[in-house]
Amino acid sequence: MTEKKSENLRYGWTTGACATAATKSALSALLGGEFLDPVTITLPKGQTPAFALATEAKTTDTATASIIKDAGDDPDVTHLARIISTVRIGPKGSGITFRAGLGVGTVTRVGLPVEVGEPAINPMPREMIRGAVEEICSQANIAADIEVTIAIENGEELAKYTMNGRLGIKGGLSVLGTTGIVVPYSCAAWIASLHRGIDVAKAAGQDHVIASTGSTSEKAAQAIYSVPEYALLDMGDFAGGVLKYLKKYPVPKLTLAGGFAKITKLAQGHMDLHSGRSSVDFTWLADRLRELNASNAMIQSCLNANTAMEVLGNAGNAQLPLADLVAKLAGMHARSICGDQVDVEILIFDRKGLLVGRDGF
Repeated sequence: MTEKKSENLRYGWTTGACATAATKSALSALLGGEFLDPVTITLPKGQTPAFALATEAKTTDTATASIIKDAGDDPDVTHLARIISTVRIGPKGSGITFRAGLGVGTVTRVGLPVEVGEPAINPMPREMIRGAVEEICSQANIAADIEVTIAIENGEELAKYTMNGRLGIKGGLSVLGTTGIVVPYSCAAWIASLHRGIDVAKAAGQDHVIASTGSTSEKAAQAIYSVPEYALLDMGDFAGGVLKYLKKYPVPKLTLAGGFAKITKLAQGHMDLHSGRSSVDFTWLADRLRELNASNAMIQSCLNANTAMEVLGNAGNAQLPLADLVAKLAGMHARSICGDQVDVEILIFDRKGLLVGRDGF
C-alpha cells in the first residue's frame, strides 16, 4: 500500500483515500456483488492504489467495510487507525448524503470548508467518495441515492492530539486529504489546520490571533491577552505556514510567541523552525552582540556556545537587550512575509514562561 520516495521514506494514504476505498467495497456488496478486496480507487491525480480490507459485514439494508490506514513514514496521528464506511440506500432523489459515525467530528463553527452541522469530511474526500459511489451505482444501473456514514475507530480520543477542538470540530477527527497521498514529513495536515484556524478566527470577527511555537509560550501570551481559544494557533515550527497564509487572508493583529532559539531562527530568515531543518547561527548571534557593544570575551563565548539559551543568559547577565534585538529582527522578517495589512508583534519567553524579549505592535 505504499510507494517509495527517493530518500527511502514511504508515502502513505490519506484518511479520505481510505474512506473512499472502504465505501466503494461496501457499496459493491450492498448492491448485490461481493466485497471488493483488494479494492482499487482513482485518486485526484490519476493514481490507482489498491487497498486490502480489514473487516467486512452485511445486514439486510447496510454493508460495512473497513481499512487500516497506512500513513507511510509520516508521523501521522491516524497512522494504523481503522477507517470504516457503512452504506445504505437512501430515499429516492436524496442523492449522496454523508453522516458522521463514531470518531468522526461534526462542524460547529463557521469558517471551515464544510457547513456547520455537517460531518467533518472535507471537500476533496467527499468528491472522491461521490466518484466511487457513482461508479458502483452506474455499474448496477441504479440511481446514486446512497447514505454514507464514515467512522474512525478511537477517533474521538485521537482528536485530542489535533487542533480540531479549537477549530470547532466536535466529537472526533476530520476526514482529510487533497491528493489522497500522505507525503512523509510534509506535515501538510498540520499546516492545513493552521490555515483553517485563521479562517475560523476571521469568520468569528476576531481581529487578533496568537501563533505560538509551543505550549509554554502559548500560555504566557494568552495570560497577557486572553483571546478566545479559537484565536490561538498551535504554530509549532511552521512560521511560514502562518505568515504566508496571512498575506493572502490577513487579520489585523498577529502575536507570534516562542522561545529564544526558535525566534532567533525566524530572525535569521528561516520559515521552518524545526531543529532538523534549520539551526541557530552562532556567528549571526555574535554579530548581534557586536551591535550591542558586547565585550570581546562575550562574543567569543557566543561563538563557542552549545545553546542559544546559553548566549541569552550571558547577555542577560551583562544587561544587554539581546532578546529585544532578536525580536525586532524577527518582527521585520515576519512583516516582510505577511505584508503591511497585518500588525505583527513578537514575544520571546524563557522556559519558565517569563517574557524576555519583545517587539511590540
